[in-house]
Amino acid sequence: MTGRRTALITGANRGIGRAVGFELYRRGLDIVVTARDGHAAAATAAEIGPDVRSCALDVTDSDSVRSACTAVGRVDILVCNAGVLLDAGTDPLSVPLDLVDRTLAVNLLGAWRLAQAFVPDMVRRGWGRVVFVSSGTTAEFGGSLFAGAPGYSVSKAALNGLMTMTAAQTAGSGVLVNAVNPGRARTRMMPAVTRPPEEAARDIADTVTVADSSPTGRFLSGRSR
Repeated sequence: MTGRRTALITGANRGIGRAVGFELYRRGLDIVVTARDGHAAAATAAEIGPDVRSCALDVTDSDSVRSACTAVGRVDILVCNAGVLLDAGTDPLSVPLDLVDRTLAVNLLGAWRLAQAFVPDMVRRGWGRVVFVSSGTTAEFGGSLFAGAPGYSVSKAALNGLMTMTAAQTAGSGVLVNAVNPGRARTRMMPAVTRPPEEAARDIADTVTVADSSPTGRFLSGRSR
């Protein structure tokens, strides 16, 4: 095992997660690319670098998370990026609630499941970084949520709440927990956006690589929106 920090990124086979993998590798971290499709994760890992590891990981499946935790071993940095947008163009009074269930299962409970799996060991070791990839649809802890994707907006607002609770629980332990709204970026979720995912990845990477004296429990917005 090297003396470098290990970063595990969920949903890292494409989009912002993939770009985060490249950016953190460039900054000298050991990377673990995870995705539901293990072959896709392995292919992305090979593109990032010869020493990058990969692991199949379905954040909605407790057995999958436990298996990944065992296979990967020590994780110093957790980037909870996996997410879905299933209810765009709906409204709170007509959105099919099965879409809301599926959205919460990935965007909120998936991140929660990962935090329970990896953060306690960070606390025991006295160092860690956790970044929850959030969204501007939450109105940044104030105002109204975006109603045009109600399940997605509620899931990200709840994710911010999970972040604040996790940060409070780990305060003083050496583990810093924050959420980042990386802004709109061109991904499969938002193919019409012109801003490249690499710009969003830099905002997330900046939060991952902060100094030990940096704040915890913050909701941070990307520099480019």
